[in-house]
Amino acid sequence: MTNERIEKLLRLLRAEPGDAFCLYALAQEYAKTGEHDRALEFFDRVLAVEPGHAYAHFHKARTLEAAGRIKEARAVLLAALASIPPDADPKAARELREYLDAISP
Repeated sequence: MTNERIEKLLRLLRAEPGDAFCLYALAQEYAKTGEHDRALEFFDRVLAVEPGHAYAHFHKARTLEAAGRIKEARAVLLAALASIPPDADPKAARELREYLDAISP
């Protein structure tokens, strides 16, 4: 099913290459399959289109953590917390902070 979803999303993306929702969905699908590098590529594309996408930062960090790249995951979370105003999405800011606390030494 995931490969079908990926194919459908790729078709949608060809029609609208800058669609942040589609890019995010692809990143999530690749992360589910353990294709970390491909997932990270799509999270980066989301963030290029929509730098304040808190959950793209969050899940990029989770993907980095899953790939064993904890230091990079922390850096992503720190950058997100520094660049996204907490009042823009207080729930997301709290979740980013909690996740950072959970993976920090």
